Amino acid sequence: MHYTPHILFAFHSVEHIMRDVPFGWLLRYSHLNGASLFFILLYLHLFRNLYYASYSPPRHWTWIFGVLIFFFSILTAFIGYVLPWGQMSLWGATVITNLLSAFPLFGHSLVTWIWGGFSVDNPTLHRFFTLHFLLPFLLFALSLLHMIALHHSSSGNPLGLDSSFSKIPLSPYFLLKDFLGLLLLLLLFSLLLFFSPNSLAHPDNYILANPMLTPPHIVPEWYFLPFYAILRSIPHKLAGVLIMISSIAVLALLPWIHSFSSRSSLFRPLFRFFFFLFLASFFLLTWIGAMPVESPFLSLGLFSTLLYFSFFLLFLPSLALLESSFLSSYHLLPSS
Repeated sequence: MHYTPHILFAFHSVEHIMRDVPFGWLLRYSHLNGASLFFILLYLHLFRNLYYASYSPPRHWTWIFGVLIFFFSILTAFIGYVLPWGQMSLWGATVITNLLSAFPLFGHSLVTWIWGGFSVDNPTLHRFFTLHFLLPFLLFALSLLHMIALHHSSSGNPLGLDSSFSKIPLSPYFLLKDFLGLLLLLLLFSLLLFFSPNSLAHPDNYILANPMLTPPHIVPEWYFLPFYAILRSIPHKLAGVLIMISSIAVLALLPWIHSFSSRSSLFRPLFRFFFFLFLASFFLLTWIGAMPVESPFLSLGLFSTLLYFSFFLLFLPSLALLESSFLSSYHLLPSS
């Protein structure tokens, strides 16, 4: 109604919403900080399910739908980040979409097709605006499939045991717990919204996009930073793109990578150590993604990327073999 997807008017239409539309500032800041809060909850949910190995059968379809939700949420947020048409919007869109040109044979044609021309321009903004409207419907459908799969397989528990008895009813226990969580969430959201609405946004994105002036340091939103750091840490362009995509795709392979009979980390001290090492590498990548592309951040980024992938492709399979051998040795001991 008030936003105009045009490179001459997009930035000023956002300012118009902020300054002239009644409660437009509230709508804009709610949308801006709501996205950050959404990703905070998404990452917490992801880490919790990794910790309790909720990706293992029979809940693997629930996990796969969750990974798809995660991927399309990142895509939707990235497209939405372009729409205000600030400096970071323009140059972030230019850098990220131009990564597709690394693919041989069809890469450059694909980038031109996405742009609708030979640079990020009006056709790009129109397409991104349309996709930013349509993709939430896809996310809604994936969320329904996620809930159906969860209902079919039922939720897990911290012990990692499948049990059809001794269950806790939804009311009042879980309702009270979730209500308390909702209150804390609304408190955090209100603090961000009314006291520090721009704390999670980059100041350069409040400058009108200028295709003739490249920012000295291009930084995406904070929830993209771990994957942006992985991309920057790889010196080869195509390899960097493939490894960045693999950092999300490897999550979908976890039901098949995990081969240990026990799902709960409560009985796996070695797993807990490597899990917190993985968390440390993830937060280190988040910090590195906001730093300039220079030493020592490039070396730290490469080291953190190796730790990130080692957790999924090396530590988890090795731990499964080691812990299985321990259990086999224990059961093979002669009874006294």
